[in-house]
Amino acid sequence: MLGENPRPRMTESEMAIDQGGKLPKMELMASDGGTIELPDWAAGKPFVLYFYPKDDTSGCTREAQDFSALMPEFEALGAVVLGVSKDPAAKHQKFISKYDLTVQLATDVDGKAMDLLGVWGEKQLYGKRYMGIERSTFLFAPDGTLFRAWRKVRVPGHAVDVLESVKELART
Repeated sequence: MLGENPRPRMTESEMAIDQGGKLPKMELMASDGGTIELPDWAAGKPFVLYFYPKDDTSGCTREAQDFSALMPEFEALGAVVLGVSKDPAAKHQKFISKYDLTVQLATDVDGKAMDLLGVWGEKQLYGKRYMGIERSTFLFAPDGTLFRAWRKVRVPGHAVDVLESVKELART
């Protein structure tokens, strides 16, 4: 029905993950239409999970390009990187092709992953309030525990900061 929220809102304590907390079970759709089941998909590797608002917008494009440019360095450290938005898989494929992205993208169709990690919430732009994705990044250790989280990310320099944290994680 019009105006109904298609998914119940979780309380803040249910949806936030603290440093040292475990990556919760969640299912995402890969850009090729397959299924990514976390944490199994990234088990045993440093795992960067970043959430962004929308494909093919200036900030989101820059972020995906920055992560793509650094993919050889992430891979050399054994890390996997996954970007997530609500865009459908077909749109992700076009986005990947248009910008020659090498970072993997996935879709959180029902928003459950966003709720679990507390990245879906009220935003404001030009005085208008709406629900949306808070640009956020999470770095999980190979055992699935949260090593570091970035909330309300500013894109310039962010991918480099994340790479430095992966290097730090590798030294621990």
